[in-house]
Amino acid sequence: MNIYNMLCGNISFRDLLNYYNANITYINLSRGINGFVFQYENIYNIFINNKLSYKEIKKTILHELAHIELNQLNQIDKDLFAFQIEKYEDEADKYINFIFSTINEQKNNITGGFLNEL
Repeated sequence: MNIYNMLCGNISFRDLLNYYNANITYINLSRGINGFVFQYENIYNIFINNKLSYKEIKKTILHELAHIELNQLNQIDKDLFAFQIEKYEDEADKYINFIFSTINEQKNNITGGFLNEL
């Protein structure tokens, strides 16, 4: 089970949250903070800024799930993790973009590029 399977429709969003033992809470966050995730007692807690648009919420949830899927929260040295936040943020974004490009490429291969020619 992973984000790719969810986006392809093979599993539900709820199934993925259950698989990762994750929950989502919408809270009032400062402008510029879309969300964050942390693990406590083997539960992943995803917090999403309740001021975001529907599209931004979906994008932020995918981003936070990427942190979980990439196992970024289980770093041995938590101090080192704090100094590499930008690296992990970029990795999560690149991972989601990779999944979307893979799905789009597969769709293109199925249609033989026909839809792109229209």
